[in-house]
Amino acid sequence: MIAKLKGLLDETGTDWAVIDVQGVGYLVHCSAKTLAALGEKGEGCTVYTDLQVSENDMRLLGFADAAERDWFRLLTQVQGVGSKVGLAILSALSPGELRDACGCGDAAMVARAQGVGPKLAGRIVNELKDKAGALPGGGIAGVSGLAVTPAGNASADAVSALENLGFKTVIATQAVARAIGELGEGASEGELIRVALKRAAG
Repeated sequence: MIAKLKGLLDETGTDWAVIDVQGVGYLVHCSAKTLAALGEKGEGCTVYTDLQVSENDMRLLGFADAAERDWFRLLTQVQGVGSKVGLAILSALSPGELRDACGCGDAAMVARAQGVGPKLAGRIVNELKDKAGALPGGGIAGVSGLAVTPAGNASADAVSALENLGFKTVIATQAVARAIGELGEGASEGELIRVALKRAAG
């Protein structure tokens, strides 16, 4: 299977690009974010790819990085999410935003994507919330696939503090994720603990 292409950007459209690899043009379907990241026509670029084969079609999907590709693969495992909807979601949300939306159960954020209604957004969030931390986007895989932030930063310390107060890992992690959503990535450990305690207790 083709996993990555490295070549020159030959041509682009609304949701596709042609990558010239040593004289061979590969048509890859892309999200809007990936298209924006590819650069100008004639410039060198790299795309991570996923090949989808069906009875009537075979298409190559291209992504700016491996994180986006991994999220695409996860999204298309959800019933009702094909390649077109998967790319629409990744056009509207970055991998980090998607991870946070699934981790916090924010279906409204996912529903911002074109072609994604409230019902489908709810299904995506419900099915992926326990898998969100296992994929890139800001967190790393933790116990039972839960999102755990890298040790040594404010969010990881805040999770640890809540665990020391008797909260289970899953509750502490979700509470800190909500606190980060409210306060932003630059919040201090003390601020995160204060808000997370309210969320965990609620």
